[in-house]
Amino acid sequence: MNVDTLKQGDSLILLTEGRVDGTNAVDFQNALEDAITGNDQPVILDFANLSYISSAGLRAILVVAKALQRQNVNFAVCSLIDPVKEVFVISGFDRIIPIHDSQESAIGSFNS
Repeated sequence: MNVDTLKQGDSLILLTEGRVDGTNAVDFQNALEDAITGNDQPVILDFANLSYISSAGLRAILVVAKALQRQNVNFAVCSLIDPVKEVFVISGFDRIIPIHDSQESAIGSFNS
């Protein structure tokens, strides 16, 4: 699992690759929290290169989403491959966190 940050316009993009499961979910959460610390711009979690996420990974995302909500910072995920999207839908996370097909779509949703 790897998390890289990228600025795209007025948004912070967190590019995640690999797998997020019980063995590295705490590291994943720490990487996300480090990336958003002091950030007041919209955050997009890009999962184009994420091959798997477990419930432990979903928990980490929920913790970060709640932190961003308390700061009034927009948050979305994008570019989920089918198996990862299925986990989001089955768990109901698609009703909690906005999901977009692309970074551009997510960025556009913040500007509307």
